[in-house]
Amino acid sequence: MAAVVSPPAPPASRRTPAHRTRRRKPILPRVWHFASFGAPGVLVYLCFVMAPILISFGYSLTNYNPFNPPVKFVGFENYKLLFTDEQFLTALRVTTILTVIVVVVPNVLGLGVALLLDRKGWLYNALRSVFFTPVILSSVVVSIVWSRLLDDQGPLNTLLRAIGVEHPPGWLSDPDVALYSVASIVCWQMLGFCVVVYLAGLQGVPTELLEAAEIDGAGPLRRFRAVTWPLLAPSLTINTVVLLISAFKTYDYVKVITNGGPGSGATATIAFDVLQTGFDSNHVGYASAMAVLMLVIVAVVTTVVLNFLRRREVDL
Repeated sequence: MAAVVSPPAPPASRRTPAHRTRRRKPILPRVWHFASFGAPGVLVYLCFVMAPILISFGYSLTNYNPFNPPVKFVGFENYKLLFTDEQFLTALRVTTILTVIVVVVPNVLGLGVALLLDRKGWLYNALRSVFFTPVILSSVVVSIVWSRLLDDQGPLNTLLRAIGVEHPPGWLSDPDVALYSVASIVCWQMLGFCVVVYLAGLQGVPTELLEAAEIDGAGPLRRFRAVTWPLLAPSLTINTVVLLISAFKTYDYVKVITNGGPGSGATATIAFDVLQTGFDSNHVGYASAMAVLMLVIVAVVTTVVLNFLRRREVDL
C-alpha cells in the first residue's frame, strides 16, 4: 500500500488564530448610531430638567432679587433660615397632611370602586367612563366648580339649611376645615386614575387561581386576600407614587380655591409658598432654596416608598 503523505504544515509565521481573523467593527459608527437616537432625549432632559435644577440651586446660594441688586453670595444661609421660618414650617405641615390624605383616600376608594366595576356589560363600561372623566378635566376648572359648590352661600350649604342645619360648616372659610376640603377635591379628581389602574390589575389576575382557591373552599374575602391583593402590588405601587408626587407639588387647587387662606396659611402648601415668595415678593434666592429643599424631600420620600413597595412585590 502506498503511504499517504500529509501536506506540510504552514510556517509558524503564517499561522493566524481564528479569533484574529475576524475583522473588528469600527466603533465610530456604533457611537454615532447610539448618539443619533439618544441625543435628542438627553438634550431635552438636560435643558428642561437638569439645567433648571442647577440654576435654582445656584440662585438658592444668593440673595437674588431682580428689583434689588446687587446679587450677593450668601452660601447656605437661605437653607438655615428655612428651618426657623414659621411660614415654611406651617407650609410643610400643611403639605404633609394633604399628601397623606391624597395618598390614602383615593387608593382605598379606588380599589373598592374597581372591585365593583370589574364586571362585563355596557353599564359598567359607562360607569368606568364616568369615574375617569374628572381625571381629564383641568385642575383649574375643577377648582372653580368646587369653590362655587362649597361657598358659604353655595348649593351645598343651601341644601343643608333647607334640611334644618342652622349653621353649616364654612367649607372654605373655616381654617379648621378648609385644608380637608381642598384635600377632598384633589382626591375626587384623582379617584378615577386609581380606579383605572386597579381595574387593569384586576383584569390581569388569572381566573385559574381564583377558581382553584374557590374549589379549595376559600370564600370571597379569603380569595381577595390570598390571590387578588398580592397580584395588585404593581398597581398599588403606581398609584402610591403618582399620588405622592402629585399631592406634594399641589399649587393650582390652593391658588384658585383659597389662595393660601383662610387665615394665616391654613391651606398654603410648599409649592404655593415657593411661587408666592419668588414672584410676588421677588425673593428669588430664598424661593429657590425652598424649591430645592422640596425637591430633596420629594426625591427622598418617593425613593423610600418606591423601594418599600417594590420589596413588597418581590416578597409577595
